[in-house]
Amino acid sequence: MMTDVMEQNGGPIRPKAEQPAAAGGEPAASTPPAVEGDGPAEPLTGTREPAASARIVQIRERIDEIDHALITLWQERAALSQEVGATRMASGGTRLVLSREREILERFRVELGADGTQLALLLLRAGRGPL
Repeated sequence: MMTDVMEQNGGPIRPKAEQPAAAGGEPAASTPPAVEGDGPAEPLTGTREPAASARIVQIRERIDEIDHALITLWQERAALSQEVGATRMASGGTRLVLSREREILERFRVELGADGTQLALLLLRAGRGPL
């Protein structure tokens, strides 16, 4: 079950493609509307300090680039894994090679710890489907 990630102001975080459009079809500004009270509304960076806010924007741009690369690689890996399985089965082989799966699980566990094991399980499932 997926849960929405929330900004500190309580609104959901949505990818740019899901941002509501302003008049004329342009995406709405990413700055939340001002809230009554003292001072301007806190920007989406979580700080009012301009230098820190600018740095956070830069870092987030790089994070977005990395996310895009991860998604692209995830999709490519899943497709390749599916091709391996189909080729193996078409030649009379087994659906799975458990020693290969254990090797992948171990590689991710060594490099990333327990979270790596979970990530490897998700990658394996994406390529072969659920057990």
